[in-house]
Formats: sequence, structure tokens, C-alpha cells
Amino acid sequence: QVQLVESGGGLVQAGGSLRLSCAASGRTVSSYAMGWFRQAPGKAREFVATIRWSGGNTYYADSVKGRFTISRDSAKNTVYLQMNSLKPEDTAVYYCAGSPYYSGSYYYPTHENEYDYWGQGTQVTVSS
Repeated sequence: QVQLVESGGGLVQAGGSLRLSCAASGRTVSSYAMGWFRQAPGKAREFVATIRWSGGNTYYADSVKGRFTISRDSAKNTVYLQMNSLKPEDTAVYYCAGSPYYSGSYYYPTHENEYDYWGQGTQVTVSS
């Protein structure tokens, strides 16, 4: 089992920045793909970004490309989501997720059902 705990959410003005953290514990995630998803009120959960723990390759949703950066710190077993130039439409609960299925592949998982492990979520609110 892998446990994921997010932190770093909060209230920020449009144009501001936040950094989310996701601490992983339990099994090693060194062969996992780690992702961030978000869910706004009344909307489905959507993919934001993913990173291959081994190699650090990244992939982003078009809506956040150029503004958000996903990274990982192997020493701290933590994944980060740096969010810059935030917009009111970025307001959502942000979830960290882990996928054990694509070790060694070039595939980037972007669907919820491709991830087995989820954090509890952290609220991000961007005011206009």
C-alpha cells in the first residue's frame, strides 16, 4: 500500500503562486508515475500533470502547460506541483495520485482509473 498526503493549498489572488506537496509513504514509488488531478465544484475530476518518478519525464494538461510544473524529490519521497500565474478557473480540490502500472514504458497516464493510490485532496482557491 502507498499512502499519499497532500499539503500546501490555500487562498491566493489571481496571478499569484502556490506550491502543493504530496508526501508518499509505505511502498517505494520509485517505479511509479505520480499525477495531480483536480476537481472543481460541480465538475468531474480532471487530469493536471504527471511525472515518471524514474527519469523525471513530465506531461501536462493543455490548460496548465507553461504555468504549472510537476517535480519530485526522491530523498524526501515527495512530489510537488508549482502553480504560477493562477487563474480563478484553477480553483478546485487538488489530488495527488500514484500509478504502478507503467514502469519502463513511455506512456503517460492521464485517466483516473489508471491510478491506484490517492491522497485526501487539498483546496486551492483563486480569487479574482
